[in-house]
Amino acid sequence: MAGRRYDLVIVGAGSGNMILTEEFRTWRVAVVESDKFGGTCLNRGCIPSKILVFTADVARTVQHAGEFGVNAEFLGANWPAIRDRVFGRIDPLHERAASYRETHGVDVFRGVASFSSPDTIVVDGTEISSDRFILATGSRPAVPAIAGLAEVPYLTSDTVMRLGALPESMLVLGGGYIAAEMSHVFGSLGTRVTIVTRGPQMLSQHDVDVRNKFTEIYAKQFDVRFGTTVRRIEATRTGVRAELAAASGATLVDAEVVLVATGRVPNSDRINVTAAGLRLDDHGHIRTDETYATGVPGIWAFGDLANHFQLKHMANAEARLVRYNVLHPENPRKLPFTIVPSAVFADPQVASVGATEQSLQARGQPYVSAIRPYSDTAYGWALEDTTSFVKVLADPATRQLLGAHLLGPQAATLIQPLIQAMCFGNTVDQVATGVLYIHPALTEVVEQALLKL
Repeated sequence: MAGRRYDLVIVGAGSGNMILTEEFRTWRVAVVESDKFGGTCLNRGCIPSKILVFTADVARTVQHAGEFGVNAEFLGANWPAIRDRVFGRIDPLHERAASYRETHGVDVFRGVASFSSPDTIVVDGTEISSDRFILATGSRPAVPAIAGLAEVPYLTSDTVMRLGALPESMLVLGGGYIAAEMSHVFGSLGTRVTIVTRGPQMLSQHDVDVRNKFTEIYAKQFDVRFGTTVRRIEATRTGVRAELAAASGATLVDAEVVLVATGRVPNSDRINVTAAGLRLDDHGHIRTDETYATGVPGIWAFGDLANHFQLKHMANAEARLVRYNVLHPENPRKLPFTIVPSAVFADPQVASVGATEQSLQARGQPYVSAIRPYSDTAYGWALEDTTSFVKVLADPATRQLLGAHLLGPQAATLIQPLIQAMCFGNTVDQVATGVLYIHPALTEVVEQALLKL
């Protein structure tokens, strides 16, 4: 078996590809990627899905144009043109990224890496050894054990965005952010969507007021089956048929396609972690310390492989930290971010940071809260908005924000000053009155929520 030795080997060229900077120019480096450079985010996750979400937002705007006195008609969607606009831009980037690394002295191995010992991996028969490994192999869609599912051509977030044609109907399994976003995308473009979720609400991990309102809105937009499980799925002449079970009894649902959106699992089971001596938590994530070093000297892990966030912005911050710690092992740093925001790009959009009201109640922590609807602002009037709001939670003693939860247009943007306030330890009073909010911008709803608090 042929062997090669390097100063550093990076396994996974999604966020892992961000590690390499000029500081490594004198190092002998290899990058191993089993699929495409750019990882999930670029090829089958954040970026293509959000381009599709924007397209869906445009379709929804046309469909509701009459509310603003504009005569417009939605005549359908040219799905191939929509899809090709996304992947015509994205697909060439993989080869460009790989070629860039190769022309700058990095050896690129395309294949699955498997540890044979703590300092050696095997890729397609080639032994690659190093004193340092950075593991960033990410995660993949979880596929539940449903009778018959393996026998039908089911879709996941990896494949649904590359469909050849817009389906007339779609059965979506799951009630989390992927289910919410893809239901918005395909439902807005004309697909009839049925959502099946085991829980009583959509977005069950979110703040109670957010999930209540989001669930109410989605129950009006789509055929949502709450408290329901799938007993069996089978192929039909026109697509798939699912046998559903709920407290009210069993029902059958037919659809052209089925999308499995029931979570993600880390790819730790694909790299033979046992041979490397790496330890996993109960969810299959590689255990690391606060510097992202594993218990094995010379091996670091980050991103979806090592944390529970499944957020690209978190992986980006981790990549910067791991880069520093590999270059400065004598003085490693810890990630400063204990406050991790997230967003759901659905309709309505959701953004969240910090504690939820129910989590504060569960741990008996005193808090004060305030909710301000978009409709209390001039820009909310312009939007004809009747459902959106900003919710803020604070410590009554220290006056510092404990959490913020937004539901409505531009939520992922509007939440940013609240994230900064929490990260920098600003009080509610400082953020409410120490800066000016442009009138009549939508940011006034954030100001008003803070003033109310």
